[in-house]
Formats: sequence, structure tokens, C-alpha cells
Amino acid sequence: MNNLIPSPNTKKIMNQEHALEMLRECGAFLEGHFLLSSGRHSNVYIEKFRLLERPELTEQFGHAIADHFRISNPDLVVGPLTGGVLVAHEVGKNLGCPIAFPERIDGRMEWRRGFVIEPEQRVLICEDVITTGLSVGEVKEAVEREGGVIIGIATLIQRGEVHLSPSPYAVVKLSLDTFTPETCPQCAKGVPLAKRGSRVAV
Repeated sequence: MNNLIPSPNTKKIMNQEHALEMLRECGAFLEGHFLLSSGRHSNVYIEKFRLLERPELTEQFGHAIADHFRISNPDLVVGPLTGGVLVAHEVGKNLGCPIAFPERIDGRMEWRRGFVIEPEQRVLICEDVITTGLSVGEVKEAVEREGGVIIGIATLIQRGEVHLSPSPYAVVKLSLDTFTPETCPQCAKGVPLAKRGSRVAV
């Protein structure tokens, strides 16, 4: 029996400790020598798709986000492709809200496929991992351009401090050391560098 799936009567409360335990057990919390999207190096990397490939686990993280924002009463939940859409789906399902996602056209996030942001519509933005906040900032701009009102930003995992308004809610918030290639202890030891993710600097 998979010990990551709580029975209906023994469901754990989602807190930072429990969430980290889940990330480790599903193989999403990796340790080694990694190149981040910022170009800096780290000895920890979160492989989000080891979590997102498990619907029963993603649902629990989504439930935690939905509980946090339930009182804010969003009308719509949105997220960037690809992982952010999966998170938005779980959160929207739990809140009883529709979801939408923008797509990048000629370098700008646009609404396609019949998705419409109404003026004054209350929008919750969801992401899988926030490191720099770049993708979320692009989604936020796309929502506000149509007159939508951002009532919150949520993420499964946040690495370090980011400058976004409103401040993101993260199920797991990590404060991890990162290094330039010149100051990286793993580089000094000659440990091979792993390049992962969709925004890796080269």
C-alpha cells in the first residue's frame, strides 16, 4: 500500500513538514549540483514533475492552496503552462471555480482558446515552483491588461525571496543557498553540473 496516500479518516494536515516529507518520498526533492534558471548553482533542485505526475499528491497540495484562499472568493484560477495549469486545475476543482491559462505569442502572454478575463473578475494565479517570479509576473500582466483583479498568488514551492505583489502563498517555502559558478563549492570539487528545467541559462 502506498504510504503517501492518506485514508479518508486519517488525512494529515498539510503543513511545511508534511509537504517536505511528501516531496522527498515521491522523489521531487533532489540533492546534487544543479544549474538554476537564474544561472546560479545550488545543491538542491525540486523536480516538480515527480509530484505533478501523482494526481493524489497534487490534489493534497491543491487543497492546501484552496483552503488558504477560500475566504478570498476568487472567480477564476489561472496558471502558466505547463505545471501551473495542473496546479490551477486542482485548486479550481476544490474551490468550484473555472480555470484558464494564457499562452506566449510573439513574446507576450495572450488569451486564446476562448478564454476571457472579464473586467473586475477576481483572479487567483497558481504556479508550481516560483524561483524568480518571471512567469507569474507575465501572467499577472496578462490578467491586469484585461481588467482582471489579482486577489492572490499561490505556488506549491517557493525558492527564496521574490518580489511579487501580492506576496505569494507557498505550501513549501525553501531558503536555500545558491552560488555563482566562481563561488560554488560543488564546482570547486569538480562535481558535474546538472541542467534541468525549462528556463536554464546557458
